[in-house]
Amino acid sequence: MKIVIAILIFGLIVLIHELGHFIFARINGIEVVDFSIGMGPRLCGFRAFGTRFSVRLLPIGGACMMLGEDQDQNMDNDKSFYSKNVWQRISVLFAGPGFNFILAFIFSVIIIGIDGFDPAKVVGVSPEGPAAEAGMLEGDVITKIGGSRISLGKEVQGYLDYHTIGEEPVKITVKRNGEKVKLTLKPEEYDKYMLGFSYTVSEDTPAIIGEVSEGDPMAAAGLQKDDIIVQIGGEKIESSADLAAYFDKTPLTNQEIEIVYSRNGKETTVSVVPQYSFTGYTLGFSYNLASEDANAWETLRYSVAEVKYWIVETGRGLGRLFTGKLKSNEVGSVLAMGDFIGRTYEASKEFGVKDTILNLMYITVFLSANIGVMNLLPIPALDGGKLLFCAIEVIRRKPVDREKEGMVHFIGLVLLLILMVFLVFNDVKSIFFTK
Repeated sequence: MKIVIAILIFGLIVLIHELGHFIFARINGIEVVDFSIGMGPRLCGFRAFGTRFSVRLLPIGGACMMLGEDQDQNMDNDKSFYSKNVWQRISVLFAGPGFNFILAFIFSVIIIGIDGFDPAKVVGVSPEGPAAEAGMLEGDVITKIGGSRISLGKEVQGYLDYHTIGEEPVKITVKRNGEKVKLTLKPEEYDKYMLGFSYTVSEDTPAIIGEVSEGDPMAAAGLQKDDIIVQIGGEKIESSADLAAYFDKTPLTNQEIEIVYSRNGKETTVSVVPQYSFTGYTLGFSYNLASEDANAWETLRYSVAEVKYWIVETGRGLGRLFTGKLKSNEVGSVLAMGDFIGRTYEASKEFGVKDTILNLMYITVFLSANIGVMNLLPIPALDGGKLLFCAIEVIRRKPVDREKEGMVHFIGLVLLLILMVFLVFNDVKSIFFTK
């Protein structure tokens, strides 16, 4: 079932992506030769509208091959890709990633319409802390931190994850009684204690442990990857967002803390003593990560914010990758994502059908936005690489030599395949030999 669900999610995302290319190709009078979902040997297919539609063996990737897309000899055919002007080609190339963003938006509308959204509301202010001294009040809604606009609670989390808080003041704008109030918070030093585990923050998924650091308190207490934290410090935890909110309002100290976790449906209680990690800085406030009901306007507005959040997070992740801050074992292939989908499905089943479906839809939002961004990167063979050549054509007012462009895309494709093999090997080692 886990494999089937993963294939269905990937298949839907690929189908929508290639459908975007197909629809805009037809709108612009371009003949589509082959429309495929998957890669490798063809399993089945049919012909319609002059196009061969196929389902292939490997459930990764897809193709929307247009007449003359990779060759120059069909330039005289008015239905070929390169017979169209540069703006028509740009619309066709951008349509694939664009449809991924639309899919993410539609699923976000459904999720928020059913389960609500997480406003960036201040839910706690530490007495005599930086936030209290700056005049922040419980109930304030954060609209900006530094230069980043904020709509959702998870965006506050994202900002703090990617910006090291130090001695420099942090400027925050909040909305209070319909008015904007600008605050300047001076971070305060504190001793930071850790339990030694990681998890992904989301109001729609259980508090699933991602990794447990060997030798740290959680590992010593017997907790493992994929365990689900259901209670901590006497407080019930229904989602990973609840866990993040708990840590925000109750910073760890050197005092023992009681944790209840679930493994294969069985709950176990352990006591863990946090370990001193380093001296950090706090802003002295906690913010909302739990869902609130949304009206029709809020559903549309915050669905846009949801998609924007995942686009920004993907960009931040790529930034960490290109600057060497992301380790090789933190980068995964479709196999790692399939494993994550399976683990989320297993963890969600005990919460009921509704929560399971919403969690899987939430993963689809993340993956669809992620694939949309990845395809827009200016890498040869991807849509972004082809769009780059179109941009050069607009600037030069004449196209790049088609043969040279084709060679660049071919080299890019080979490098991408090599990268894919490396990532799959890395995932096989991680998933099957380190558990």
